[in-house]
Amino acid sequence: MFTSKSEYDRGVNTFSPEGRIFQIEYAIEAIKLGSTSLGIQTPEGVVLAAEKRVPSTLVIPSSMNKIMEVDSHIAAVMSGMVADARILVEHARVESQNHRFTYNEPMCVESCTLATCDLSIQFGESGGKRKLMSRPFGVSLLIAGVDEKGPQLWQTDPSGTYTRYDAQAIGGGAEAAQNVFTERYHRNMTLEEGETLAVDILKQVMEDQLSPENIEVAVVRVDDGKLHMYSPTEIRAIIARLAE
Repeated sequence: MFTSKSEYDRGVNTFSPEGRIFQIEYAIEAIKLGSTSLGIQTPEGVVLAAEKRVPSTLVIPSSMNKIMEVDSHIAAVMSGMVADARILVEHARVESQNHRFTYNEPMCVESCTLATCDLSIQFGESGGKRKLMSRPFGVSLLIAGVDEKGPQLWQTDPSGTYTRYDAQAIGGGAEAAQNVFTERYHRNMTLEEGETLAVDILKQVMEDQLSPENIEVAVVRVDDGKLHMYSPTEIRAIIARLAE
């Protein structure tokens, strides 16, 4: 039995006397060190936007993708450890394609989110025949998509919890972004208004000057149910609207 807090720190599958698993809490703290990502649900679709922190002028910004396609009607944006996000998104892709192959229909957004969270909690010190991760995933995802229930936005966290939102932000600027959402978001806004709000929030929380090279924007529209990743030209047009 553990006798000190430091020993509970090292245990990934042991509760402290206060009912806490410290490794999960540390994983959630790691997300707060990541770049800001956000999602906005509107009646016309869901907007995803993300900050890209380019560490050097030698880095090609287009190689740093924060918004990732899961299926033709589902996308995910991450904050936290990029390598962890890749594992979760790849798992979501496999589950989505397995569902499509088995049932000849696209996977619903909530089921895809649930499948991702099922992998999130598969960690521990000993799994017997089951292969477990050695630690919790240090990443949070915003999963956006459109299905028969309409546009949806879900958030996952390292504890395996998933929650649906109208608008949500994760990462270092999440608190400031949430304050703006509280003041300016409304459920009847258009997709164009959602795009403008998302980019305006990134402009407010980012340390670097906003440009098409250091942010990403994507939408999943209701009218065609497809993911569309914005080009630098389209992002530049949104930035220009902020100055109007």
